[in-house]
Amino acid sequence: MNRKKKINQIYQKRAKKINAKLSTQTKPKYISKADRAKLELESNQEECALTENDA
Repeated sequence: MNRKKKINQIYQKRAKKINAKLSTQTKPKYISKADRAKLELESNQEECALTENDA
C-alpha cells in the first residue's frame, strides 16, 4: 500500500508542476517605484513637447 501511495504522490506532484507551467500568468509584471517615476517623467516630457509644437 505504501508503494502505491508513494507512486501516486509522485504522479500528482508531476501533474501539478505541469499544470502550473501551462497556466497563464494573470498577475502583471512588477515595476519598481523608481521605474514608475521615470516612465511618468518621460510621458510628461512628451506631453509638454506635443503642446509646445501645437502652440
